[in-house]
Amino acid sequence: MMRGVLLGVWLMLSVAMALPIESNSTTPLPAKAERNSSEILKQTEVLLSEQTLLDQALKENNIWSKIYSNYHTYKELEREKRQLDTLIQRYRQKYTLSTKEKAYLTEQERKRTTLIGKLQLLKDYKEDPFKKLLMPPHIEEAPVVENPIAVIAALSYQEKLESNKEEYSNRYNSLTRILSKLQAKEVVLRELLRLHPTNSLYQSIYDDVKDQIETFIPVVEIFKTTKNVYMKKIDELELDLTNAIKREMEKATTIGVIILLFIILLLLVKYLVRRYMADAERYYTINKAINFSFVTVLVITLLFFYIENVSYLVTILGFASAGIAIAMKDWFMSLMGWLAILIGGTVRVGDRVKFVKDGVEYVGDIVDISLLRMTMQEDVTLTTVMRNHRAGRIIFIPNNFVFTDMIANYSHAGIKTVWDGIDFMVTFDSDLKKAAAIAKEVTKKYSKGYTDITRKQLNKMRSQYHIKNTNVEPRILTFIEPYGMKVSAWYLTNSYATLTLRSTISAEIIARIQEEESISLAFPTQSLYLNRHPSTPPVLEESTPTGATL
Repeated sequence: MMRGVLLGVWLMLSVAMALPIESNSTTPLPAKAERNSSEILKQTEVLLSEQTLLDQALKENNIWSKIYSNYHTYKELEREKRQLDTLIQRYRQKYTLSTKEKAYLTEQERKRTTLIGKLQLLKDYKEDPFKKLLMPPHIEEAPVVENPIAVIAALSYQEKLESNKEEYSNRYNSLTRILSKLQAKEVVLRELLRLHPTNSLYQSIYDDVKDQIETFIPVVEIFKTTKNVYMKKIDELELDLTNAIKREMEKATTIGVIILLFIILLLLVKYLVRRYMADAERYYTINKAINFSFVTVLVITLLFFYIENVSYLVTILGFASAGIAIAMKDWFMSLMGWLAILIGGTVRVGDRVKFVKDGVEYVGDIVDISLLRMTMQEDVTLTTVMRNHRAGRIIFIPNNFVFTDMIANYSHAGIKTVWDGIDFMVTFDSDLKKAAAIAKEVTKKYSKGYTDITRKQLNKMRSQYHIKNTNVEPRILTFIEPYGMKVSAWYLTNSYATLTLRSTISAEIIARIQEEESISLAFPTQSLYLNRHPSTPPVLEESTPTGATL
């Protein structure tokens, strides 16, 4: 602004000095000359105001002018260096130099060194100074939209493309604005030179502006071509991404509708099974099968939509399965065990089973069968009472146990009963037949219901297994033991509550035997011989009372 005002004042003084005025003449100027001079001053003021506004607009955030200024400075310094090189070379070619000439040569060489340093700082502006600004932002590789998650990356990529496009367009628009301002400034300076053709300052500014215009015009043409190519490339990428996103959203919508229908069907089937299935065990099995079927169908649906090359997938899965089978043998065997359990039906949820691990027996009910393991709830049984002395634990059994260990199933194929036995000893002189009859009577009385149930169940199993012995009545066995006769009573009882019936029958048999005078319970006895050999007749005999143990 200040520069424009000073130029205006200088111009008015120049115009005033250029007018043909005689200092000693008192004759007034002709009216026409005075009018022309006034019009020139007014036009000059208007043009200078326009130039001031244009200069102010060119200075505001004008990176192009700054780059050009550095480029122009580099060219001027390079021209000065060439002149100095010529001058120094001419002095060095002289055979003899005076002291004054040597001092002058030294000063010029110092100037040349300074110029070389400045040129080194401005070397980036030596050739193609606008290369960085003309270079469009780098376009990264477009993401492949093959799943719903990739849509987010695609949308982010589109936003980045729009940002790059906007940035490059703003850069181009700023260059075109600068060129239009320079062209407008050229028109103003040309008009000023028309009014003041001998003004060297206007001529210098005009030449500088014209040089800038000549520099920027090819830059704008190159920028325009580059911008068109860049924008078309971005538009093509955006169009491809838009189509890919649209296609993926349609696919995701289709999958969502299919999954929603599957879920509705799943809930409907579960509701019907829960309402019309009274057997809890069968309901649990059907519910697990429904869940597994739903997951399988869901995985197959997703693979069908998102796997383009099925043969490639099969090959990859083949190699992956081989590697997994080697590296994760136990897990793989557990999966195979799960298939064997599922297909073979050796163990089902709700069955009472016994596993042996490191000599420890575990008896309980299977509450769940997953891909890798069976879950068993330990119950209070004869095993826990006699051996483990604890119960109620949740025990996890790997499915591969079906291949490596024996499993005792107390409730396989619908059988809910097992044989249980009670042993007691009577003396040799007791009425053995009476004792056996009491045992049979008591066991038959309390196990009659289980006997009838087992008979029906065995008749059903004949179609599946070759069963010869179907006798379900209580069995009374007698054996000779060293200190009496052992009576072994076997009967059918509930496989989930053997201790309850065992306790009831044991108490009933003891109570009935104690009522009989002809039956005495036998147990180990011992005789003591004091101060004599066992073969000599005793002087004083002490018999151990029945029931005492020494």
